[in-house]
Amino acid sequence: MAYHRYVTPATCAAPTLPAAASSRDGCLTGFLIPPLAVVVVGSLLALLSLGSPLTSTASASMSRPAEAMTGAMTDLPAPFENAPINIQASHQTAQLSIPVTALAPLFTPEVHYWAKEIQLWAAESGLDPNLVATVMQIESCGNPMARSLAGAMGLFQVMSYHFYATDNPYDPDTNAVRGSAYLKRSLDAAGGDFRLALAGYNGGISVIPRAEFTWAAETQRYVYWGSGIYQDAVNGTTESLRLQEWLEAGGASLCQQARPRLGMGE
Repeated sequence: MAYHRYVTPATCAAPTLPAAASSRDGCLTGFLIPPLAVVVVGSLLALLSLGSPLTSTASASMSRPAEAMTGAMTDLPAPFENAPINIQASHQTAQLSIPVTALAPLFTPEVHYWAKEIQLWAAESGLDPNLVATVMQIESCGNPMARSLAGAMGLFQVMSYHFYATDNPYDPDTNAVRGSAYLKRSLDAAGGDFRLALAGYNGGISVIPRAEFTWAAETQRYVYWGSGIYQDAVNGTTESLRLQEWLEAGGASLCQQARPRLGMGE
């Protein structure tokens, strides 16, 4: 099962080396050289083995994993700005025969483009694919290169502090693993309540136990759209009035941006 570890870089003090014993020619005595070499080589190996996230502030209490318009703007390091991704290859990779729940027909064509991947990502993270699809729908409408004014990235609009330094945030599989892991964590914290899980995904897990009137207006809107769309999907309806509301309220522009990215035309 894919999972997202929140890693805080280790803050280890430099090892204290023994004072150098001096000889008349100013060099280290012979018996100190082997131990010192072991310490230096060991330290280098330890540093090479440590992975580091993009920022030093990542933690389990981070409050905004994905957001549309608010939060601190975070830029990617230069190597990721134009990092190539092969959407078609990713799309073909997920053509697997696995026991999964079918995706509801009500989602837009841009989201259904990712139907096989969504089913795979959901199976790996232990989520309902319709819940994963709902989050993709309102976050990016299936645009793998989407980026918000707040710096949220990719299909699931994941903030930079949820990625490792070696991740390409715009790679669909990587973005899905990070986003699905936080969604699963939100759902667990909400005791399986999908409305609260959606609130946690948008506003941070810390909002889950709070009264809804204290949530930010953005989070309240997010839960309104998401819960309605997901409930329609669970009920097996072929169309969703809530999804139509979302499209008319501005969601259609997200889908319009996604279409050329997916090779679906304007």
